[in-house]
Amino acid sequence: MFRIRRIFDDILPANAEALHQVRQILQDQFPALRPSEIDKLPDLLKNPLKHRFKSILYVAENFKGLVKGFALLSFEPELRFCYLDYISTAKNITGGGIGGALYERLREEALLLGAVGIFFECLPDDPGLCQDPGILKQNRARLKFYEKYGAFPIVGTAYETPVKEGDDNPPYLVFDPLGRKVELARAQARKIVRSILENRYGDLCSPEYILKVVESFEDDPVRLRAPRYLKTERIVASFQKSGLEHRQAALVVNDRHEIHHVRERGYVEAPVRIRSILKELERLPIFTAVTPKEYPEKHILAVHDPDYVRYFRRVCAQLEPGKSVYPYVFPIRNAARPPKELAVRAGYYCIDTFTPLNQNAYLAAKRAVDCALTAADHLLAGNRLAYALVRPPGHHAEYRAFGGFCYFNNAAVAAHYLSRFGRVAILDVDYHHGNGQQNIFYQRRDVLTLSIHGHPSFAYPYFSGFEEETGEGAGEGFNLNMPLPEAVDGEKYLKTLARALKKIAYYAPDFLIVCLGLDTAKGDPTGTWTLNAADFSQVGQMIGRLRLPTVVVQEGGYRNRVLGVNCRSFFTGLWQGLYPDVRS
Repeated sequence: MFRIRRIFDDILPANAEALHQVRQILQDQFPALRPSEIDKLPDLLKNPLKHRFKSILYVAENFKGLVKGFALLSFEPELRFCYLDYISTAKNITGGGIGGALYERLREEALLLGAVGIFFECLPDDPGLCQDPGILKQNRARLKFYEKYGAFPIVGTAYETPVKEGDDNPPYLVFDPLGRKVELARAQARKIVRSILENRYGDLCSPEYILKVVESFEDDPVRLRAPRYLKTERIVASFQKSGLEHRQAALVVNDRHEIHHVRERGYVEAPVRIRSILKELERLPIFTAVTPKEYPEKHILAVHDPDYVRYFRRVCAQLEPGKSVYPYVFPIRNAARPPKELAVRAGYYCIDTFTPLNQNAYLAAKRAVDCALTAADHLLAGNRLAYALVRPPGHHAEYRAFGGFCYFNNAAVAAHYLSRFGRVAILDVDYHHGNGQQNIFYQRRDVLTLSIHGHPSFAYPYFSGFEEETGEGAGEGFNLNMPLPEAVDGEKYLKTLARALKKIAYYAPDFLIVCLGLDTAKGDPTGTWTLNAADFSQVGQMIGRLRLPTVVVQEGGYRNRVLGVNCRSFFTGLWQGLYPDVRS
């Protein structure tokens, strides 16, 4: 088993270790490479302007961080083409689908970048150019592998001319149009080839050699070699299968949410919410259902007070089936000496009087965290989008307090988990302030927290969410609140969202977590705003245009008659924003 994830720099320990392993693979598998070429890899990732290409590195690693293979892709933003620098498995690792999975990820990345295609060099399968039978066999296998994706050598040029006369095994230049009917114009091809030779091989190729190769591109459009190893139908089926139209979003549903069914009159956080959403999501072809994995409690303890977690687990285990306890004693004078009776002690950890404790609250909340972490892991494994459809929700749960129907902060646990691999932004679009994320990350700069919500002067939780709350210490400036008045329509909301997304884009996170509250809808019993299905589609589309790997975690939304439709509209827009050229 392995997952594929992108490495952005060598700053975080997990990324630095992965880069160390990639450099070892380069040393093992490409012995002719100069040490200086290997050592500059971190700089390639951090300083794209310096190197004239944007370098994109993906690794295939197991869940213990052992890198089994990698691929390095370069993107030239002016000519809009991609160049595959390296793709390789680690020493003594063969098969297992690693090479195919890496290459398919690169093809997806190239499509998202709007590249004309991927260019790369491949050693020849012509006996006249390769004298060694063993190497010739390897070359043929490699070209056959790429042929199934519709990638073929460009023919009728002098690209295969050896740099030094008499050299064996000169490479072909291969072009992958990414499954599209792309005709590469001669003028465009000449610019791309010049860029490749000058920027990648300028120290090996003389100006005269480069000119000779560039001017040898005479066909307009350039010609690709006909299929040599596979039938055309198989090629088409193969590269269509790996295209974006078949990239699915992971749907992780809390399969234990119904055990937390509080039947008291007026308790709106009910199981029917999940059923209403699932009924509408069945109409979308973008999701693949995923079973939640079990995760150790240590991930919860990373963002919540151990005393609170221990208390919550113990009190739930001691309550009778069907019985709910509501906090009613709040220790504003002396919090140091809590009473012995656990039920009475609830107010030591709660921010309101309407969030109950019952026998199954801990079990359901723990499973919601499992769902959020499963969604995060699917992002690390390659999905661009994952949806944790959970209840109970989580965004009101603070470091040592529950409330607002929330017990554990699902989004915060996932954000901390992902922060080992890159910068994270949390965008909370619930009607109510995301006080939990603010409280947990208030002194951290590796997780940007941003919330659009009803002003605390009239909206729960009342005590937080003010504009001047911007973070403390290292986190100063990394908490942003955008409180809005009681009357907000779609137009006003979308303008505020646009401001929020500019802040996120400036922060340039590697991962985005969206706390999806659908209680901003017209007629929601807990809100006062008037967003409709079309507005939710626009919200999703605007967020999707950030093109970030995104985990969506379900929060509020209690008007069940429109809940599913609004959720479906949001994801339709989000998918269109992420993949503008692919219909959902």
